[in-house]
Amino acid sequence: MLMRLAALIVLIVSASVHAADAPLNAKQQALWDHLRLAIVDVDQGLDGVLGVAILDLNSGQQLLVRPDEVFPQASSIKIAVLAELYHQAQQSAHGVSGKATLQDRYVLRAADIVADSSILGGLTPEVSSLTNRDLATIMVAVSDNSATNVLIDRVGMDNVVRLMQSLGLAHTQLRRKMMDLQAAAQGRENISTPREMMQLLEKLYRGKVIEAPLLDDFFSVLATGKNSWIPRDLPADLRIANKPGELEGVRNDSGIVFLKSRPYVICVMTTYLANERAGEEAITRISSLAYGVIDRLSRASDLGRVISPSNGGAR
Repeated sequence: MLMRLAALIVLIVSASVHAADAPLNAKQQALWDHLRLAIVDVDQGLDGVLGVAILDLNSGQQLLVRPDEVFPQASSIKIAVLAELYHQAQQSAHGVSGKATLQDRYVLRAADIVADSSILGGLTPEVSSLTNRDLATIMVAVSDNSATNVLIDRVGMDNVVRLMQSLGLAHTQLRRKMMDLQAAAQGRENISTPREMMQLLEKLYRGKVIEAPLLDDFFSVLATGKNSWIPRDLPADLRIANKPGELEGVRNDSGIVFLKSRPYVICVMTTYLANERAGEEAITRISSLAYGVIDRLSRASDLGRVISPSNGGAR
């Protein structure tokens, strides 16, 4: 019992809510404290290892659980590939030669096809022609691994790595193509941390990687994915740009929830899972908990009063 209590205390400390840019009042802080404790409870009930990074993009308030632990990213690393494609498209628009654009075309080859390629696997090699933007949309919307590998070749794996390094994200590394089991067996996994994926998405949101109008299109593409865990229990009309990832024993999801007047970043990573479904449910639960708090903050006054459109007035 004492050992469990000690472990819980360590988790509560590690799941600290960082100071916001504009300090919250005591009642608002209490909501974040409740959220922290609820996430600690999810962590305690998960047979695996959990990492979380949540950032309120308005206030700067953060909630972090094991933020600097390195986790396998699976398909969530495709956010970094997408960022490099749009970064190169922006460079090209500014007159830098030799950079990829969204309109560049590619003719599919039979050698491009790998497992888990539900779209490219059904196209006709040596005939089907797609733009880089087509490939990017297919990479995100259905997590097509062949589309991802073609894009990695087109933008350059080293360029993806250099972009992450230039942003100060030393642990966010693309180290192999999709379905390269030999590389994975050698330990060359695609990796990041909850904090770094949060920072990447924040930098993207604030226009520090890509400028408008390309930035708007970047998030439009990132929002094409369906049936993932961050959005699962959130309102259907809520815009969410995210990319989940899954491997044996691993479930992740990272993205931005474009909540009106209070958008936020949420990155939840799990590994060493005894049951992958439990990892998925943990991500969905944490996403729902975060939305419940941040949505209330978005609609309430500093005193906590909410006036909805259907509310007839004070009573």
